Amino acid sequence: MKDIIKPVIVLTAICLVVTTLLACVNSVTSPIIKAAEEKAAALARSEVLKEAESFEKMNLSLPDGATDIFKGNHNSGYVIITKAKGYGGDIKIICGIRPDGSIENVKTLSHSETSGIGSKAADNQSGYNQKYIGKNADNYTEVDTISGATISSKAYKKAVGIAFDTLKIAKEDTNE
Repeated sequence: MKDIIKPVIVLTAICLVVTTLLACVNSVTSPIIKAAEEKAAALARSEVLKEAESFEKMNLSLPDGATDIFKGNHNSGYVIITKAKGYGGDIKIICGIRPDGSIENVKTLSHSETSGIGSKAADNQSGYNQKYIGKNADNYTEVDTISGATISSKAYKKAVGIAFDTLKIAKEDTNE
C-alpha cells in the first residue's frame, strides 16, 4: 500500500509546485503582454487611418465577426476590427475606412492559414490586402479570390464585408 501512496503524494506535490510557479509567471507577464498588445493595436489603427491623431472606441451592438470599432478624431473615418473563419482558423483584420466610405488601408492582424497557400490571402506581404484599398461597400466584392487559396481569400473578403456592415451601424448610430 505504501508503494502506491508515496508516488501519488510525490506527483501531487510536484503538480502543485509547478502550478504555483506557472500562476506566478502569468501574474508577472500578463500586464506586460496586455500593454504590448495595446501598443500594437494603437500602431495598427494609426497605420490604417493615417489622418486620425487619436481614436475613440465606440460602444455599439456589433454584428457577428466584428470585434471593435473606433472613430478617428477630426471626422477622419473609422477603424474596424473584424474576423472571419478561413481554412486554418480565424483571419483577423483591421480596416481603416475614410468618411466617404472607401477603404484607406486594410491589414491582417492574425491568421492560422496554411503557409504558402492560404497565407497568400492573409499575409500582409502578399499584396492581396492592397487590392481592397479604395474599394467601398458597393464594389469590394469585385476583388478576385486567389487560386489555390479560395477559402482563405473568401474569408478575407467576408471580414471586409463585416467591416462595411459595422460601418453602416456606426453611421446610423451617429446620424451620418
